[in-house]
Parts: sequence; structure tokens; C-alpha cells
Amino acid sequence: MYMAYGYPQVIPLEQGQYPSSQKIIYLKLINRLLLVVSPLHFELWSSSQHRVRLGRYKRDGDSLQREGENLQAVWSPDTKLIAILTSSFYLHIFKVQFTERKVQIGGKQPSGLFLATITRVLNEQVPFDGNDLAVSNIVCDNKHMLLGLSDGSMYSISWKGEFYGAFGLDSSQHNDSEVTSLSHSLANSIASGEAERAFASNYRVSKKSAIVQLEFCVSMRLLLVLYSDGQLVSCSVSKKGLKPVESIKAEKSLGNGDAVCTSIAGDQLILAVGTRRGVVELFDLADSGSLIRTVSLYDWGYTMEDTGSVSCISWTPDNSAFAVGWKLRGLTVWSVSGCRLMSTIRQIGLSSASSPVVKPNQDCKYEPLMGGTSLMQWDDYGYRLYAIEEGSLERILAFSFGKCCLSRGVSGMTYVRQVIYGEDRLLVVQSEDTDELKMLHLNLPVSYISQNWPVQHVAASKDGMYLAVAGLHGLILYDIRQKKWRVFGDISQEQKIQCKGLLWLGKIVVVCNYIDSSNMYELLFYPRYHLDQSSLLCRKPLLAKPMVMDVYEDYILVTYRPFDVHIFHVKLFGELSPTSTPDLQLSTVRELSIMTAKSHPAAMRFIPDQIPRDSALDNHISSSSDLLVREPARCLILRANGELSLLDLDDGRERELTNSVELFWVTCGQSEEKTNLIEDVSWLDYGYRGMQVWYPSPGVDSFKQEDFLQLDPDLEFDREVYPLGLLPNAGVVVGVSQRMSFSACTEFPCFEPTPQAQTILHCLLRHLLQRNKSEEALRLAQISAEKPHFSHCLEWLLFTVFDAEISRQNVNKNQVSVQKQNVSLLEKTCDLIRNFPEYLDVVVSVARKTDGRHWADLFNAAGRSTELFEDCFQRRWYRTAACYILVIAKLEGPAVSQYCALRLLQATLDESLYELAGELVRFLLRSGRDYEQASADSDRLSPRFLGYFLFRSSYRRPSLDKRLLTSMNCSASLLQCYDFETTPISFFLGNSTSFKDQSAHIAPVKNILENHASYLMSGKELSKLVAFVKGTQFDLVVLFDLFRHDMRLWKAYNMTLQSHPSFAEYHDLLDDLEEKLSSTANAEEK
Repeated sequence: MYMAYGYPQVIPLEQGQYPSSQKIIYLKLINRLLLVVSPLHFELWSSSQHRVRLGRYKRDGDSLQREGENLQAVWSPDTKLIAILTSSFYLHIFKVQFTERKVQIGGKQPSGLFLATITRVLNEQVPFDGNDLAVSNIVCDNKHMLLGLSDGSMYSISWKGEFYGAFGLDSSQHNDSEVTSLSHSLANSIASGEAERAFASNYRVSKKSAIVQLEFCVSMRLLLVLYSDGQLVSCSVSKKGLKPVESIKAEKSLGNGDAVCTSIAGDQLILAVGTRRGVVELFDLADSGSLIRTVSLYDWGYTMEDTGSVSCISWTPDNSAFAVGWKLRGLTVWSVSGCRLMSTIRQIGLSSASSPVVKPNQDCKYEPLMGGTSLMQWDDYGYRLYAIEEGSLERILAFSFGKCCLSRGVSGMTYVRQVIYGEDRLLVVQSEDTDELKMLHLNLPVSYISQNWPVQHVAASKDGMYLAVAGLHGLILYDIRQKKWRVFGDISQEQKIQCKGLLWLGKIVVVCNYIDSSNMYELLFYPRYHLDQSSLLCRKPLLAKPMVMDVYEDYILVTYRPFDVHIFHVKLFGELSPTSTPDLQLSTVRELSIMTAKSHPAAMRFIPDQIPRDSALDNHISSSSDLLVREPARCLILRANGELSLLDLDDGRERELTNSVELFWVTCGQSEEKTNLIEDVSWLDYGYRGMQVWYPSPGVDSFKQEDFLQLDPDLEFDREVYPLGLLPNAGVVVGVSQRMSFSACTEFPCFEPTPQAQTILHCLLRHLLQRNKSEEALRLAQISAEKPHFSHCLEWLLFTVFDAEISRQNVNKNQVSVQKQNVSLLEKTCDLIRNFPEYLDVVVSVARKTDGRHWADLFNAAGRSTELFEDCFQRRWYRTAACYILVIAKLEGPAVSQYCALRLLQATLDESLYELAGELVRFLLRSGRDYEQASADSDRLSPRFLGYFLFRSSYRRPSLDKRLLTSMNCSASLLQCYDFETTPISFFLGNSTSFKDQSAHIAPVKNILENHASYLMSGKELSKLVAFVKGTQFDLVVLFDLFRHDMRLWKAYNMTLQSHPSFAEYHDLLDDLEEKLSSTANAEEK
């Protein structure tokens, strides 16, 4: 995982004396050196801790006029030679040598950088067959170069300047393996005769399109040939490299015929193909070139018209992410699973209807690479991405990246502490307050990082309170509580350690050390309280370089190539403290040698035997008992190709679980705290499907693959949020996404990694309910009740269960008979949530998010809507009660909803909740028409209407206010004949008649509002009166009638309101009233 942070840095390039319309033609990084070639000159920079120009070569005017500008370039893998082809087809080969002159950066310590001298050793014109040819880029190995020509052929040249001539693949079919050669006179005097004889065979002139790009992967012995018509052909290469061109055989065509650029991830065996459509296609080279997935910015509102076609693709050094540059605008970094990690293009929104293209006349901050991206390269460690803007000759932009290689390699990282590490700092997620996760930039001590740049390994202790950090040599420890660093006191000891991996074994840090003198590896055990040779607890030699490592309790797993697994048991004798001399011993308890043709493991993690807490208590087993710390008999394996499998360490059997996984977390048996919410989960994994939760099966074999319940649909992360770890006590997954902040004093925005939390509590609760563990689910929910996301979890739980119930009903709709469950999962969920005060809010929130046609099913399980409303009303939760009004109108009818809304209107007015009262007024006037229409159709009460009021459940109605009944226009005889303590209000509503001058649904609302206005006026509460009129949008006539008889009172109140800033929002209302009162007073005077 890679995430950009900070401001992009600018590396200025020297401008030539002669004008050039060309762009920068070549950008390459090898061994901490950066080479950039422009049409007139080239420069060599250091790409280490300090960006310093070490050398340059400028061509003079005569050379440019005679031989043309620089057209193509290539750098030998050993960085000793640079080859440049000019526009007049002259080949220049330069030799790079480093002098003894050191570069002084500043400070007491030397920089370790030396100036370079660049000399030209060859200048020959390439004997192409014609001068009207165009050439592609150049690829090379240690001895030879290869470039493509516009006639569809390729040309071979050695680093010694030997021109071997052109050769082509058969043009009849791209997958034809026939290779022919072009014979012509070899002008170079040192060309070998064997080469002439090798290419003197028959040749059929190629009719293919021009070759525009070559891509060569040495480790895979694969050559990709891209033609101008968008066809992409893969070719196999012999073990000898590019020299025996007759062994370069076309294998197959790849892509959809619209490719414009390619890039190979050799470790992952993935081919990325950029297309004219602005889409990047990923192909699995291990599976006959099958399409894996496509990535693009279409879902972010950008099309090919906005970004143009793909111009370049660059994989990170570990092949876990790739950067994509577009022809017209910006670049983006993606993970292999398709998560957007970084983008220079501003996000408008996923559903934005407006064009996201930034117009030239828009007043906005500058966006990096607004003109498009022509070239990109990652540095050797993946900490910086160097990019050049399309058509730019002046500068290179360097974007800083932090990374987090979760669950991979020989360094262990706990999921409790989320850390992203950059070249000289740590970005630590502060998760103590899950309401607001923050990212802390922790700079490493200058005394350490200046000598051991860059950061290479980071490991967090099991509780997440200690961090171990290793650079080029040595290691340092950080105490998060004390905010202090611990370093080696003896620098000579520090320099002897070349850390290749880090693990935490309780309070002991385990270092995988490489011994340069003997080419051996060993494990070093240091106590966290003292980094010194005198405190070294144990030194364990290893058989070879470890491939992956892991630790659980007292057991350490070490795996060597090809697939040899060794498990050690650690015993500590004595107290681990500075005052004692503890002794640590390692014993080998298990060795396995597994023969397999699968890709090598990228990570392995122990799977502890899960002993339920209840059974542990029943058997009187304490958490510290040795029976609970048994040797793990299984482990998870994540292979380099994303395959996740379960390995039985007893018999060596491996069971494939899933594929396309990027990372995983083993959660079972990792915490002894009672508040751990994920104890019942075996592990979680993340890939292009999103987050998958794996639960143990209740069967005999708890790790039987088909009994796992995984692929939880509710943990699909946003495609711009990448998960970093878990907070088990809060039941949330912590992810990170990119944000950009702009400043008026900087040219470019600042990239800010922003942590985000996503809860998984609802998944755990649903899992327990599905297994009929309602009591366990209730205990888990009670533990989580104080968590910040608890209410949201309950709502999401009920929503997902209800949504699944709706889907199940739709599937079973056409079936004749469906066996009904005794208690449905929906009913179990409602029974669980009913134990918490959030229940009323949760139910109505879920109802508002679902189709009203299914509300009856929801409230059959959750309870009658009127009863839930009454509960809210009695608790004075008026806002929640108002949300039930629409549900009541749908399920119980408009008459019942009118009654409930009128009661609620009166209560909100009494509490001065005027905005809510205004919403109720608008509902009453709108829904009253439906009620009026229903009354006109039938004079008698409907059975459902009577049933609500006459056959209510255990709720006891409060006594009715006679004023409320009067305001609802009930007949006088009814008011006299019925006792207000027992008679339902519906009886009076059903027999009400209309005013002569007003509709029946308007009269009660206006009566309530007028009575409240009169009450406020009698109490001389003018501020509330004005807020009341403003909130309910009541007619100004009410205020007009109140003030027109006493203008002195109006003037006094008007001056008071005008003098208080808090009433500024009511000034427009006061102005209208002032105008009406003034016109009335003038009329009366006349």
C-alpha cells in the first residue's frame, strides 16, 4: 500500500542555449541514481536522501546541427554506460565514472555522494535501411540493445557498438514464431562475421504496423512488442538475453487492440496495458494472459475526453501498486485490487453531472501535471515517484510516498497499531479516540536516519505501544506512551547490524540480521529496555535467507526457499529486567519441506486453536494456562499471486480458500481483553472483492473450507479507502484515503493521508444471531454500547437483515409453499436492538431508507408504528416521533397520522421547537387533503381506524386536552357526551364537520397556531413569537392583528429586536410587518 504525503518537490533542470520543441525523452532510476535525458543534454542526479546533481553532459551546436537532437536513450543495468540515438540516427555511447570528490551537503557527517565524470566512448551512425524510418524506445540487457522500427522490424546493437542488423517477426500472424532477418552491409568495422551469417537467411518483407514500444522483463525472459495499430504481441527470449535474436519467438497477442503503452510486474506476473480509452487493463501472465480487471477514473466523473489516453505506467518496486499517467491531465496510483491510492486530479464526486474538466478561466489552485504526464519512475524503495509533465523541459516533480507492507515478508505488524512509514518518518494513526482518527507525523532522530537512510522495516508490538524501526543499519525503538526513542549507545554495534526483518516476541524485539562477511543470516533477540551487545539474549544462526517469518506467543515460524518451514519454541529463564541476567533458549519443534508448484509465499501467519471462552471457564482453564498456549497446528499462507490457503502443519496438507487477496489479519487468539469484539472471527482478508470476514464453523472440523461463512457483503470499502488494521475494542476497521489541501503561498497542494474508520460490529452481531447465539450477541452489544459507532452499527445491522429478508421474499414469491421459520432473523435482530434506547431511532431510520411497500413486514417484527410513536412521545423524543408520522400515514391511514401529528404539533410548540413545528404544519396541510377525501367517501369509521384506538396494546393513553378537541372542530354534542379520559380522539375526528370558510384539515392547525401565538403575546415573549412565525411560516396577519391596536408596544419591541444581533435573521419579517402597520396607521389618520 502506497499513500502520498506532503508537498511535491521540484528538481530543476538546466536549460540549453539552443531552442528545442522536443520533450524530455528518457527518465530512469537505478541504484539510487536518476538519469534524465533531454533533446540537448542529459543530467545524472542522486535519488537518495539528498537530491544532488552529480554530473551532466551538454552537446555543442555543431554536434546538434550535424547529428540532430537526442531522440531515444537507454541506460545499462550496471549504470556504467548510457546509449543515446539522435534524430539523424547517430548512436552515442557514454561512460559514467565516479570520482573521489565527495559532495558536502552540510553537517558533521559526510554525505557519501561522489561527483561523476561522463565521457563519450562511441559516436557512429546506425546503418538503417532508409532515412525515413521512425524508431521506438530502446530496451537492453547487460550486453545488447534492441529498438523497434516503423517498418515493423527490430534492430539489434551491442553495448560495444556492434550493429547486428534488423530482423522481423512473421507478418502473417502475430502468434507465428517464425523469425526472419534483414541482411544488409554492416558498416561497423568491429561487427562479427557470425552475425552476418546469422542474418543472411531468407526474409519476407514485413507489412506490419510500426513498432512504437518495446518492453523487456529479464526475470520472465519476456519481450512485449507494441504496434501503432494497438496490437500487442508477447515474445519469449532465450536465457542468453537479447543477443540470439533468432530465439526471440512471438507467442500470442494480448489486449483488445487499442493498447498505447505497457508495463510488466515481474514478481506478480501481471501485465498492465494502457489503452486509447484511458483505461488500464491488467492481465495475468501466469494464466495465459487472461484479463484480471480494468481500472479507470470513469467512476470519479472523468472520461477519456478529460484525461486523454494513457501515456505511461510504472509499477512500484514490490509490484503491489502502479502509477498511471494520462496524456492530457494528471496521474493516479492504484493498488492491484483497484483501490485508488493517490491522484493529482481533483475529485468532483462520483455522481457529478458537471464536467470535471478545469477550465482555463476558473479561479482555482494549481493542480500538478495539469498538462498531462509524459514519463514516470519510482525510486528503488518506492518512497518517491518522479514525474515529468507533458511538453516540459524545465523540471521534474517528485511525490513523496509512505507505504505499509501489511502481512508480507519477514517483518511482523500488529493490526492494532496502524503505521505508514516513509523514507525518514512514520505516519502513525492515533486511534485512542475513534470519533476522530488523526495521523501523526513522527520524524525519526536525525542522528540515526542521516547515517542509515532510508527506513526499511517497521514492526509494532502486540499491544501497539512500542515501535521497532530499522534503516540501512541497526534499529531504534519508540515508546508511544513516553514519546521517547531508544537507540544503540555504541554506533559500531549499530553499524554491524543489517536488518532484514523485525518481529516482536512479547517484550523482546527479534532482528533478522544479515552478516555481510560470511553471507549468512541470524536471529538476534534484544530486550526492549536496552539495545546493546551486553543485553543480547540469544543469537540463532539461520540456514539461509528467510522468505517469511511470524511469531505467536512463544513460537517463531521461519520459512526458507523453496518452501521449507521451521518452527522454534522460545524459553526464557529468569526475569526480563535490567537488574537480572535472563537466558533465552530456542529449540526446533517442527520442520517441514513442502514440494509445490505454486508461487512462493508472501506471508504466513499462525492460526491459534480457538478455545471458546465459555468452555475454558467450564473446564476451569485460566487465560494464563499452558493449555491455552498450545503450539499452533495450522497457519495461513498468502502467496505472491494473491492466493490464500490454509496449511496443516501436522500433515503438510494445504487447502486453498480464496484468491485475489492483498492482505489479511489473523484475529483469533490475539487478545486476552474482555472487550475484544472480534474474538469470534478467525481472520479477515482484503482484495478486489472488498473485506471478507471468516468465521469458524460449528462443525467437528472448525477449519473445513466449505463450512466457513465468508464474503460478507457489508464490508466493501470505498475504492479510495485502503484498510490498514483493526481496533478490536471498538469493532472497527481503520483505513486511509488521500485528501489534498491548498494554500495561497504554495504552487502545489499538500497531499494528506486521512484515516477513516468502518465498523464491523454489525457483521459480528448478525453472525451470532444466525447461529442462534442471542445471549452472546446481547453481551457483545452491551460491551459495545459506549462505542462511538454503536448507533450506526445497530442501524446497519437491522438494514442489512431487513434487506436480505426482502430479497428472500422476492425469491420465494412464486413458490407454492415456503416453510416458515419459528423465529426469523429479522425478529431476532429487533429483539436484540430493543434492549437499547437507540431502538426507536434505529427502526424509523431503517424505514426511511427502504421502500414503503415493505414497511408492514418491518413493523410486524419491530412493533406497531403507533406504539413506537407513543413511546417516543412519552419520552419527549419529538424529533424521532415526527419521523414516525409518515410511517403511520402509510400503515394506519391519514386520520391516525393527523391525530398523532396534531398532538406532536402542540407538544413541539410548548417546547419552542418551531422548525420542527413548521415541518409538522406542512405535513398536516398536505396529508389533510387525503384525510378529507377519505371522509367524503364514507361517513362511518373504518375498522382499521377504530382498531387502533379501541384495541390498543398495553400502552395507556394520557388524558386528552379538551382544547385540542375543540380546535379539531368536533361537534358540541360529542364533546358533552363522552368522557375525555376514556374516549378516543378518533371518534370525534370521524364525525367532525367543516368550517364554512375553511377546510376541515386547515381549521385545527390554524386554531393551534393562533392559540400559541396568543399565548406568546400575552406573555410578551416577542422573540419567541417572531421565531414561531418564521419557523412555521404562519401568516403575518396574526402579528398584524396583535400590534395594530398598540403601536407604541410595537415600536418598543421593534427597537429591541433591531438592537440584538441574534435576531438579524428576522429583520426581513419585521420590515414587512413595519410596512403594513405604517400603512394602516396612515389610513386611520386620514
